[in-house]
Amino acid sequence: MASSIQNLLKERKYPFIFSATVLLLCVLFFLFTTNPLPFPLPNPINLRVSQQSPLPPPPSPSPRKPSPPLDNARSDLHWTTCLTGADHIPCLDNTKAIKALQSRRHMEHRERHCPSPHPLRCLVPLPKGYKVPVRWPKSRDMIWFDNVPHPKLVEYKKDQNWVWRSGDYLVFPGGGTQFKEGVMNYIEFIEKTLPAIEWGRHTRVILDVGCGVASFGGYLMQKGVLTMSFAPKDEHEAQIQFALERGIPAILSVIGTQRLTFPDNVYDMIHCARCRVHWEADGGMPLLELNRILRPGGYFVWSATPVYRDNKKDQDIWNAMVALTESICWKTVIKSEDSNRIGVVIYQKRNADYPPLCNQRATHNISWFV
Repeated sequence: MASSIQNLLKERKYPFIFSATVLLLCVLFFLFTTNPLPFPLPNPINLRVSQQSPLPPPPSPSPRKPSPPLDNARSDLHWTTCLTGADHIPCLDNTKAIKALQSRRHMEHRERHCPSPHPLRCLVPLPKGYKVPVRWPKSRDMIWFDNVPHPKLVEYKKDQNWVWRSGDYLVFPGGGTQFKEGVMNYIEFIEKTLPAIEWGRHTRVILDVGCGVASFGGYLMQKGVLTMSFAPKDEHEAQIQFALERGIPAILSVIGTQRLTFPDNVYDMIHCARCRVHWEADGGMPLLELNRILRPGGYFVWSATPVYRDNKKDQDIWNAMVALTESICWKTVIKSEDSNRIGVVIYQKRNADYPPLCNQRATHNISWFV
């Protein structure tokens, strides 16, 4: 052993000796840090604690009090099955409240009249044979008939291509009262008539009044436009259910004695294709409601018979609309007809900072319970 070390020194192999020494120290450090020592090391924290009084034991957890039951889980609420069928809506099918109305002149009977004091005490059953809905985007064009089993609208609108039945499905070909060549052709006609509309860029949020089965809003989705469609529960009572089953945003509503449930200045455009709303009625109150929710600079697209028919009744309505829109500072941007001689007029709401300003009724950001 001694001769080996002498040979290493003679041959000046100092780097080897240094490396071996470092390796030996690393092995010793590893052994001492991985194995428990036979004696405890002093801990400053333990020393400080030992000089004080012993710590009290942790408190035992107190028993949890049961949470109060939710209102809809109260034992005194007795839920039943609605006996009037799958289309029953307690606040709209309140026959007792509707019969008590003194007037129906302003569509009061189409508004919400919730039973008092507890409006929701029955559960609406699913239609017999209800299936898992067809998924979007296929649902835009077809849904299960058993999910909305209403053939009445199929027969009533069969010459206008709103909807027709094909075996187990209801099919929506994209037709409508004003969409003689299909809704997509109609959508492109509007943008071609007024390029400033720019679907999906300048115009992105729309309200479709009197939407029918909501094909207008459904086809605008591929243009990057979100449309809220609404219509009342009238003789076409299932039309909104068709829209919802298709996956298109829609709501049952009517322009009557109450404000629509939307805040001020929210829509880039409001659209009405033969929606049968008398905008000029009662001093133009329905149109003033549109003026409230249409943003400054937004458009109102009106596709209706008074725009292009010459009989006295339609002309009187048109003249009233001209006077009314001028009084609220709406500008007639364009009046045109498509290849099927379906007329459309596009109004623009004047920007708030664009003079002259009209004296309009003060509006408030209150949309509910008015």
